Amino acid sequence: MMIADFDKYPDGLLPAVVQDARTKTVLMLGFMNAEALAATQILGRVTFYSRSKQRLWTKGETSGNYLLVSQMLMDCDNDTLLIKALPQGPTCHTGAATCFNEANEAVHFLDQLDAVIAQRKAEPSQDSYTAKLLARGINKVAQKVGEEAVELVIEAKDDNPDLFLGEAADLLFHYMVLLHAKGFGLAHVTQVLEARHQKKP
Repeated sequence: MMIADFDKYPDGLLPAVVQDARTKTVLMLGFMNAEALAATQILGRVTFYSRSKQRLWTKGETSGNYLLVSQMLMDCDNDTLLIKALPQGPTCHTGAATCFNEANEAVHFLDQLDAVIAQRKAEPSQDSYTAKLLARGINKVAQKVGEEAVELVIEAKDDNPDLFLGEAADLLFHYMVLLHAKGFGLAHVTQVLEARHQKKP
């Protein structure tokens, strides 16, 4: 259970650091009161309390560049939040990837590919295979994953490394598309695997 000490600051606002769940890049800093924290937990979209507007403010409510919550952590003093999120476009109002004008690039290629798939879902293009596949619906995406899994099993029984790795790449890609079709990403699966690993003696 998350316990936040809102009484620690005179204005009742806790700083909330937002980090990209995939790349670990710090995206922005905002402030939350109890109502903003509750809204963030309920909506699954990062919501702050705007000191200038004097109201709750969901990041992306105007631009559509929401920050989808992946994980929320409280620091050791219960007075600062760390929010790991999946950005649905540039975070800064200037159009920059972060409010610190840093590039938000993945350390690993799978993270980069995960971000590309998310973008294809958020901004479909007629030239994109991924967007076309997602547009066909969850049943078609799941069916494609099944087909690729069968093809990988078949290649596993033979002795052609190139064909085996090619089918493995096809399966991994389509599995990632399926995750996004269901509203998830690699970060969500990684969290499950990490939790399982931590439970081991």
